[in-house]
Amino acid sequence: MPARPPYPPIEPPPTGWRLAEAVDRNQDLLASGADLAPGTLLSAYRLGLFPMGLGPQGAEPIGWWSPVRRGVLTPGDHHVQRSLRRTARRFRVSVDEAFDEVVAACADSSREGRWITPAIADAYRTLHDLGWAHSVEVWSGAELAGGLYGVSIGGFFAGESMFHRRTDAGKVALWALADAVLAHPDGLIDVQWQTEHLQTQGVREVSRQRYLELLPAALGAPVPLLLRGEPAEAGLMPTRDR
Repeated sequence: MPARPPYPPIEPPPTGWRLAEAVDRNQDLLASGADLAPGTLLSAYRLGLFPMGLGPQGAEPIGWWSPVRRGVLTPGDHHVQRSLRRTARRFRVSVDEAFDEVVAACADSSREGRWITPAIADAYRTLHDLGWAHSVEVWSGAELAGGLYGVSIGGFFAGESMFHRRTDAGKVALWALADAVLAHPDGLIDVQWQTEHLQTQGVREVSRQRYLELLPAALGAPVPLLLRGEPAEAGLMPTRDR
């Protein structure tokens, strides 16, 4: 069993980049360059930015994005279909048991739109070691059937990527995360862009301005119990009936 990330998380040295000076243009991409140091990444998320490479398959240079229309889950948004409640019983859910494996599955070169490079994977592994990045795993027996990973700051969770190898496994991972993060009235899950698939689970679009209004309260909210570094319970499952 891998060591759980530390709690409270360790604050890295601050970034030397002036990300706050990114121009608030009417487009999703606001800046390029900088680095993937832990302090840079945390500063970006606290300002409403996230990184994604501008080259082929996510290669450098690094782009810093703040979508004009942001995909989010807020308390009361998440939808659980009746069929998902049935299929969820087939799985076991864990947290931070297989962070590297989840990131590797999300970076699989056979997936359409792959953008997770080795540099990105290494950067988020460092954040994980500091207690800021987490994974939610969904298991079918010994098989990693699905999962997601992202960055947690207070009651804010920035979802970076999600995958599934078995039907509904990714949805179960999001359900477990939503139960934890959205239990607090200021909880906020950022999924970057709304997709048709995520829309069926309650993700909605808000303006950049509205997102930046929601963000400070989420950052100041308590870290969900699920992400506080306690040993994960065997058979952890989402329980809230929505």
